[in-house]
Amino acid sequence: SDRLLAAQPVEVLPGGTGFVGTIGASRGNNPSGATGTLSRLRFEAEEVNFYPRGWQGTGVRITNDPFGPELELRADSATLTRLSPLQDELVLDNPRLVFDDGFALPLLRRRYRIDRRERDPALVQFGFDRRERGGFYIFRDFEVLSRQGFRLTLTPQYYIQRGFDRRNLLSLREFGLITKVEANFTPRTALTAVASFTNLDPETFDPDGNPFDDDDGDLRASIRLAQDIPTRLGIHTLTGEYSYRDRLFNGSLGFRTVHQTAGLIFTSPNIPLGTSGFNFSYQASANWVEANTDRLDLLDPIRDSNRVSMGRFQTSAALNKGIFLWRGEALPATPTEGLRFSPTPVVPFVQVFFGVRGIGSFYTRSNPELGLTGAVGIQGQFGHFSKKFFDYSAFRISYAGTLRDGESPFLFDRIADRSILGLSFTQQIYGPLRVGIDTAINLEEGEAFSTDYTLEYSRRSYGLILRFNPQRELGSFTLRISDFNWQGSPEPFTPVDGGVRRD
Repeated sequence: SDRLLAAQPVEVLPGGTGFVGTIGASRGNNPSGATGTLSRLRFEAEEVNFYPRGWQGTGVRITNDPFGPELELRADSATLTRLSPLQDELVLDNPRLVFDDGFALPLLRRRYRIDRRERDPALVQFGFDRRERGGFYIFRDFEVLSRQGFRLTLTPQYYIQRGFDRRNLLSLREFGLITKVEANFTPRTALTAVASFTNLDPETFDPDGNPFDDDDGDLRASIRLAQDIPTRLGIHTLTGEYSYRDRLFNGSLGFRTVHQTAGLIFTSPNIPLGTSGFNFSYQASANWVEANTDRLDLLDPIRDSNRVSMGRFQTSAALNKGIFLWRGEALPATPTEGLRFSPTPVVPFVQVFFGVRGIGSFYTRSNPELGLTGAVGIQGQFGHFSKKFFDYSAFRISYAGTLRDGESPFLFDRIADRSILGLSFTQQIYGPLRVGIDTAINLEEGEAFSTDYTLEYSRRSYGLILRFNPQRELGSFTLRISDFNWQGSPEPFTPVDGGVRRD
C-alpha cells in the first residue's frame, strides 16, 4: 500500500505526513516519501509556565490527532528545555501512552531528546533475521553522543532464538552491536560510517568467517561520504564509499556478500521531462570490487576462496511514466468518513505505468554485461477505507522483461531474472485490519523469489504493520505515528534491481 499511497492523486489534506519506524528487516526503503515531517501537534495542559529556554507544565496531554484523540502522550508534569537550535530535552513525570481514552501503556523512560532530525522512538525493538542472527532477536538504539552536525549511536542486539537453539542464552556469541556515526560537515556534505558485529565473544569472533560461505562472518562495515551537487536539473549526489562484507539481495540468486568494494557513485534525482509526464534518472559508478565468482577461468586451481578482484564501471538510465485511467473522489476529512482508519483520505484510482531502463556494466578482467529492461503494469485502489467491512481493496500487477548481452563475472550484480511477474494485493477485512501479499515471480523458473505477507492495523493517528518474507527469512514490525518526524529503518541488506544496487 506504500506504493499506492505514492501514486495516489494529489489532494489538499490536513496534516498528511508522519513517522514510519520499521522494527526488524524490511524489504526496502519506504518508497512513498510521505514520512518524516512534524506537521501537526496538539498540546494541552492544566497549567503552563514559560521560561526563556523552555516551559514547565502540569496535567500535560500531547496528541497528533486533530479530533477526539485516538493516541495521547500524558504526563502528570512535563519540563521542556532548549539544548540547541536543533534539540530540546523533555522530562516527564509518570508518562504513559493512552489509546482511545482508555487503555494506558506506561513508558519506562522519563527523559526524551526531541530532535529536528530523524528519530526512532521505540524503547525495545524486535526483528527477525534467520541467516545472520538465528531468527528472532531484540535490539535498542542508544544515542551516546549528539552534537550539532554529529551523532554517535550504539545498538546492542540480543539473539534470543539463537540462544535457545544453542542452549546458551548468556553467551557473548548471542549478543551483537551496531555502531553508527553520522557527521554533517556542511549542509551538503555528510559522512556515515556503520559497523555491525554479530558476535561479541572475543574468543570466537571472526570478522571474515569461512571464505566459501557468504553468511559466515561476524563483521560488516561501511563508510560513505556524500556530497550534494545542485544543478539546473535538481540535486545530484556524488558518494565516495568503502564497504566490507556488504550484504546484497539479487532476486532469484538470493543474498550475496561483496567482500570489499571501494569507489565513487554519481546519482541523479528524478528529472521531469517538461510536461510530458515522463521522469528520467541516471546513475554512474566506478569502483574496485572483491567478491565471489562462479567463473572457473578467473580462479586459481588451488585457492583459499572463490573471490576475485577487479575494476568495475557501471552506468544506468531509466525513463518512467504513469497515466491515470480513472480517479474517484475522496471522502470529507472527518473522523467518521475520510479519516476514520487512515491518516489521509483515500482517493480511489486506476493507473497504468511503464518504463525502460538500460544498464551497462564493464569489468577490467571480464567482458561487459549489457541489459535493457522494459516494464509495464497497472495498479489501483477502490473504496475509501471508511466502512467496517471490505471498503478498501488495492492491487498492483506488473511485468518486466530484460534483454541481456554478456554475463557479469560476479553473482551479486548479475542479471539473472529476465522475465518477472509482480503481483500485489491488499484487502480490508474488518475495521482497521488489512492483509496483503506482494510477490515477485521468475517466469522462466516458475518460482517466486520474494514474497511479503503483511498484516496491518491502521488508525488515523497511528498504525502497526507486521511483515514477513519467507524467501529472504526476514521479518519486520512497523510502527506508524502520523505527523511526527521519528524514523527507524534498520536495513541489514541492500536490494539489487536488474544488476543495479538500490540504496
